[in-house]
Amino acid sequence: MPLTIYHNPRCSKSRQTLELIQQAGVDPSVVLYLENPPTAERILELAGLIGVPVIDIARRNEEAFRTADDLPDTDDDTALAAWIAKHPKVLERPIVVDDDRRVAVVGRPPDNVQVLLGQ
Repeated sequence: MPLTIYHNPRCSKSRQTLELIQQAGVDPSVVLYLENPPTAERILELAGLIGVPVIDIARRNEEAFRTADDLPDTDDDTALAAWIAKHPKVLERPIVVDDDRRVAVVGRPPDNVQVLLGQ
């Protein structure tokens, strides 16, 4: 089962989600998204796989979001995805993707990942 986790090792929820995946015997591909941000196209795809608008995978309480002077219309998924790609700290974490099954979840709470693990 190939899974990808968009991971921030400084985030406790992200660490807990990664641990749950590994405890299930899965060795996921780990993307340190602050160092290697996803493209705007991938952010749009992630939102689609989760089944939510892009705003729902943005950390709206993050200071970079709250104080942004270049924030686009949050109803414009394409523009917002491009903005998040430039400000990856605002991307919700962790996001876990099963590209084979074309589904993703946000690991908040970490147990959300169980749907991808079949548990």
